[in-house]
Amino acid sequence: MSNSQLKSIVERIEKLEEEKSAIAEDIKGVYAESKGNGFEPKIIKQIVAMRRKDATKRREEQEMLAIYMTELGMLADTPLGRAAVARDLPAAVDDEDGF
Repeated sequence: MSNSQLKSIVERIEKLEEEKSAIAEDIKGVYAESKGNGFEPKIIKQIVAMRRKDATKRREEQEMLAIYMTELGMLADTPLGRAAVARDLPAAVDDEDGF
C-alpha cells in the first residue's frame, strides 16, 4: 500500500465521520422536534429500533417480552393480562384437581 492510498483512505474515513456527525445532529433535532410536538423521544427511539428488525424477529422478541412480563406479574392489571390470567386459570385449576 502506498502513502497516497493510505492518505486517501484516511481522508475518506474522516469525511464520512464528519457526515456521520452531521447526520447525528440532524437526528437529534428531529427527536427534539418530536418532543416539542408532545411525543416521547424514548418511545420513538424504541419504535425506530423495532422497525429496523425483520417482522419475525420482532414478533419473537415481543412474545418473549410478554412471557417474561406475565411471569413477573407485570401484565396482570392490563386488559391483555387479565385475559391471559383468565385463559390460564381454568387449566391451572384442572391440573390441581387432576382432571
